[in-house]
Amino acid sequence: METEKISMELSGFKAVNSYIKNTDFDGEIVLNVNKDPKVIEVDEPTYARLIDSDFHNGIIELKVLSRLLPDAPDYSRGFIGVAFRINEDDTKFEGIYIRPTNGRNENQNRRNNSTQYFSYPDYKFDLFRKTNPGKYESYADMGLDEWIDFKIVVEGEYVKLFLNHSVQPVLVVNDMKHGPDMRGALGLWVDIGADGYFKNLKVTKFD
Repeated sequence: METEKISMELSGFKAVNSYIKNTDFDGEIVLNVNKDPKVIEVDEPTYARLIDSDFHNGIIELKVLSRLLPDAPDYSRGFIGVAFRINEDDTKFEGIYIRPTNGRNENQNRRNNSTQYFSYPDYKFDLFRKTNPGKYESYADMGLDEWIDFKIVVEGEYVKLFLNHSVQPVLVVNDMKHGPDMRGALGLWVDIGADGYFKNLKVTKFD
């Protein structure tokens, strides 16, 4: 089991319903990702897809930072995260993301919606809230404009999210909707209103 450090050079990624570029962030070259505003729906394939990546089970680690774009709508939350097991034509994948504006909000309901699992195309956040409220999202401490250590551990149909080196996961999902056998590419994901930055991507494969 080896850990591979992934270069954040633009040439290694493909923009999928997004705009991507390398940028200097406090003297460090990082990947900047913005959602294509033509995509109105949420929880869509809007990411920088890692070219030639193939992931089934393992650990994905990186640092993420989110800001709100100047024209971000009121319901923007700084949505940023990771898509994984993406199929060849970007029509199916699993995803985990965070809402940094919620982590320290004075409204407890907002806090409880700080993290999110979704499964594209059929299982988005709004469906989960109607059918299984609270099961696929959770509270975690986080904020805008700060680097957040983001780690997901994937095995079979299980995924766990760890933030900022937490010993225990902040979100546990036991029934990923595409099942245990799906595999595919990785994507650095954002949604509406988020100005997303990514660095220090590392991948450890179990198989």
